[in-house]
Amino acid sequence: MISDNFLEKKLHTFFGYTSFKEGQKQIIDSLLKRQSTLGILPTGTGKSLCYQLAGKLLNQTVLIVSPLLSLMQDQVEQLHFIGEKKAIAVTSELSYQHKYFVIHHLREYDYVYMAPEMLQKEEVLEQLKTISLGLFVVDEAHCISQWGPDFRPDYLDLKIIRQKLGNPVTLALTATATPEVEQDICRQLFNENESIKIVRRSVDRPNIFLAAKQVDTQQQKDEYLLEILPQLATPILLYFSSKKKADEISQLLNDRTDLKTAAYHAGLSKKDRYSIQQQFMNDQLDAVCATSAFGMGINKKNIRCVLHYHLPADLESYSQEIGRAGRDGQRSLALLLFNPADIDLQRHLSSNSLPDDGEIEYYFNHKDLINSCLQGSDKKNLLEYYAGRFLTPLKLKQIFKKRRFEREKKLQELIAYVETAKCRRNFLCKYFGEEKKADHNVDCCQPAGQPLVLDNFLLHKPGNNYTKSLEDYRKVISHLFNENKR
Repeated sequence: MISDNFLEKKLHTFFGYTSFKEGQKQIIDSLLKRQSTLGILPTGTGKSLCYQLAGKLLNQTVLIVSPLLSLMQDQVEQLHFIGEKKAIAVTSELSYQHKYFVIHHLREYDYVYMAPEMLQKEEVLEQLKTISLGLFVVDEAHCISQWGPDFRPDYLDLKIIRQKLGNPVTLALTATATPEVEQDICRQLFNENESIKIVRRSVDRPNIFLAAKQVDTQQQKDEYLLEILPQLATPILLYFSSKKKADEISQLLNDRTDLKTAAYHAGLSKKDRYSIQQQFMNDQLDAVCATSAFGMGINKKNIRCVLHYHLPADLESYSQEIGRAGRDGQRSLALLLFNPADIDLQRHLSSNSLPDDGEIEYYFNHKDLINSCLQGSDKKNLLEYYAGRFLTPLKLKQIFKKRRFEREKKLQELIAYVETAKCRRNFLCKYFGEEKKADHNVDCCQPAGQPLVLDNFLLHKPGNNYTKSLEDYRKVISHLFNENKR
């Protein structure tokens, strides 16, 4: 029989912590009882510790399905740092010889990370069948619903992969899941009559101040950045929908401010991306101008501000990204800059990533030829996936039409968040299906129509009276709240 503080003792022994964060213990207890579990915990609450500690106690190999190379590398490095040497990420980064060795010696590793595409390789799957998995983990499980149908279709095969591996005890983890996405994860990953333990905690991060500012032009955005960023506490993470714009703003900040800034996106070499990530982790950079992949799974606790230069695709993505701020529990800022022209940009990006009717027809009529307009693209890979499952062009047109409708709906919900004159925190909680009501006050958020006084809100540099500035800010906002209630 397990004593009441057994897990706390093991937590301290293996990781040095004296207590669990909310939701962690419930998930680990469920896994030790050999029950598959869906854990929906807010960003920054140590989701990876759930399978790491469970793996230690089960003393069997843990297979973790993870979406990004950088995320896998970061998780492996964290395990190595705490002395867990039997952790490996099976990725394209490994040499052929090293990868061959690892695949044929998987039982020698305690934690094995793979992308869903790697699990499609027959050699990998056959080797996994030879070992007894303690856990099958799907990290960032919202990708099943968010990416599976139209970007990373191999996520849709995880249920089949799991069945081929004998339906091992499974843990799905995510920080953001609406009730619909929760159902989607369960439907796409677990068997129909399987009993699933769901551990859900609020998406709310009370220490993150939620704000949005509307500007009329891109030039106003740039001028606003030059005005406020030198005054805000660092480190700062800025998100962009364009690699080119990330480069431009990084250069602008380096030229016009004292901030040490770098751009991070897929257009850089792997070596440069790794170097920038490490500099940011070690506080050698004040700001990083990044596209959306940066930061996923990176456990940097002291990010003081997450600023979105462009609109993200949806509130799920936005909540994931702002959740990288304030993981140390200290006051932090989430600021979204909004130009009405950004709506068309996001709509264009969203629509163009899906094959249109003409491209679908072209693909099916010219499958034996080199499809010059689609060769090597995500669209071609997507069409190949569905064609391999014997879907007709008509069915594909229906699928992608539905996805475009769903994306547009999510975009409209994001715009409603930006433009709301009510509490942004309550807006987010309601969107994710939570009944809780946040305590709306001057430390909570800045609804549309109220002034944004951020130069006083997070300014705590030597020589400035931060406490007095914050008190002055609260007086201004409290006055406005009282006026609005009349």
